[in-house]
Amino acid sequence: MSTARPHEPLEPVWTIAANVVRWRRHGEGGQGQRPGTKTFKGGAKVYVCGWSGGREYCSVAGRTRRSPRFVNAIVPARHLHTFRPQLVRSPALLRTIGFSWIGDEEGAVAGAADLERSARTYRAGRWPDRPHPEPCLCHECLSRVP
Repeated sequence: MSTARPHEPLEPVWTIAANVVRWRRHGEGGQGQRPGTKTFKGGAKVYVCGWSGGREYCSVAGRTRRSPRFVNAIVPARHLHTFRPQLVRSPALLRTIGFSWIGDEEGAVAGAADLERSARTYRAGRWPDRPHPEPCLCHECLSRVP
């Protein structure tokens, strides 16, 4: 006879979803390019659990490169883009996130807009006087409309 109890149903919570940049600049003067981050593949969907350092770093939950399980990680905001509010219903993700610090949909919308502005500012300020490598695959160059 098993003594394990099934997980109780968890209430859906509002959170902020984002994507990891496909390519990021790194190295001496930002001349190198790497896909995604060490933990997440480029384009991976992550859920913001909190932020620190004046929104410079985000605590996120997402699926890693090596495992289908959700994990928590700290990622620089400049490595994330397309912040948007999202209602999370997945029990596995809700257990990883732990609790909702946003509250409601309005808080998620406002937080997503603030994080998008902050991430754009941090990306632009990382190597402000250095030219991009040729060809450049960073998020700023790929998202420009020709």
